[in-house]
Amino acid sequence: MADWAQLDDKALLAAFGIEHTKEKAFEALIKRYQERLYWHVRRMVVHHEDTNDILQNVFIKVWRNLAEFRAEANFYTWLYRIGTNETLTYIEKQKRNSSISISDNDEGENMYANKLKAEQGYDANKIEWKLQQAIHTLPEKQKLVFNLRYYDEMPYEKMSEILGTSEGALKASYHHAAKKVEAFLKDH
Repeated sequence: MADWAQLDDKALLAAFGIEHTKEKAFEALIKRYQERLYWHVRRMVVHHEDTNDILQNVFIKVWRNLAEFRAEANFYTWLYRIGTNETLTYIEKQKRNSSISISDNDEGENMYANKLKAEQGYDANKIEWKLQQAIHTLPEKQKLVFNLRYYDEMPYEKMSEILGTSEGALKASYHHAAKKVEAFLKDH
């Protein structure tokens, strides 16, 4: 087979369906999207170790379900949807394990603020850390939309496919998130 990295997603998905090329095709797909997915998840959960745990679950789910993947959807979109769902599930589980009420956003903010401050290289005076603090004060949905739009520069159309939400609702969510982030940065 040709250089795996040079094959497009469609060719790799076809190779995944063949027993003797299955593992190589999967490795190539993961290698292609692993870093982007890593940062998508990490922005939500902060810690490297938590991110790796989530990614491991994501890749296991992808491996188990890739044979049923319908090529009508974009592979990248499907992968991000799984990553997003696994991340949100992890966050909810963390809140439950910490005896934090899901509706008690202040407690959740404190949990992520503490994780952020514990990160190696944390400097409260640097704008990127202040931005992360601001983002972690947002409700989960706004945080997710803000990260996808701001960092990944994802079009609303793709976000809509991943999150199953209308483009209009996503635009409104991003607008509200941006205003909250701006207000946080002005106040801090």
